[in-house]
Amino acid sequence: MGRREERVRKAEEIVEKAMKSQDASHDASHARRVRHIALSLASEEGLSSDSDSMHIVELAALFHDIADYKYIRDPSEEKIVENFLNEEGVEENIKSKILKIIKGMGFKEEVAGNGNTECFPEFGVVQDADRLDAIGAIGIARCFTFGGSRNRLLHDPAILPRSDLSKEQYINSEQQTTINHFHEKLLKLKDMMKTKAGQRRAERRHKFMEEFVKEFYEEWNGLS
Repeated sequence: MGRREERVRKAEEIVEKAMKSQDASHDASHARRVRHIALSLASEEGLSSDSDSMHIVELAALFHDIADYKYIRDPSEEKIVENFLNEEGVEENIKSKILKIIKGMGFKEEVAGNGNTECFPEFGVVQDADRLDAIGAIGIARCFTFGGSRNRLLHDPAILPRSDLSKEQYINSEQQTTINHFHEKLLKLKDMMKTKAGQRRAERRHKFMEEFVKEFYEEWNGLS
């Protein structure tokens, strides 16, 4: 096993350990799916000939949700990835890109205008992969899993989706319903894809999600 393969194996172990207490919307399976999608998108975007790029994509995808603000228990968790990269002696150009991807790829950052303005190719494929896993059938399952873990209502006609969200409003969503999350975030993701490959894949998942939301409201109102 080469040095980079061994590094990825260690990264997988860290992800399994760090995310094992999180609900199924943000668990190690999510990280593995994002890794798989990201590597596939990277190949479609022509990055597969560059081993450094693929290594950046794979590690950033695996690590992207470690120390997620929704689950963080200890401030030291924020240093897990950086400490690992330092201990592994990862080259500075690779390390800096991985950390930039992880720091800048979140929806809340883009809402606040703090997204990754450089948008280098590796960033685009990892962010798109994460967003693809948030839409379609898997996205629907994850959304309701997370909502259930926070004891949110499925729907309340009196609670309307919020528009023009600020970062603070997005983070502070205790009073929101699960179905509103589709309008506030998930249905917006298709048009936020950074890569051509991501845009192509998002179309089908988005349409499936639109049909689900339409059916949800019809069934809620006893029309279907």
